Amino acid sequence: MSIDQSTAAKVAKLARIKVEDDALPALADEFNNILGFIEQLNEVDVEGVEPMTSVTPQRLKRRVDEVTDGNQQDKVLANAPDAREGFFAVPKVVE
Repeated sequence: MSIDQSTAAKVAKLARIKVEDDALPALADEFNNILGFIEQLNEVDVEGVEPMTSVTPQRLKRRVDEVTDGNQQDKVLANAPDAREGFFAVPKVVE
């Protein structure tokens, strides 16, 4: 697959990037270099290779999923600009 100048201009327009006409050949070349690299990656044999999220094997620490109310209502409401009867008070927005 090859990107020509008109396709590069269309991609730039879709990305809302202003590209001058004299810069379109360089942009098309850059796109072609990127696509060439992707084609190289597609040639790599990855059969039997497990997907990974990191180069080092890591296990996330797990904890019991317990629902709690936090028991911190006073601390949370201390940050509120206006709190009434244990709740955040907000201005009425719908008539």
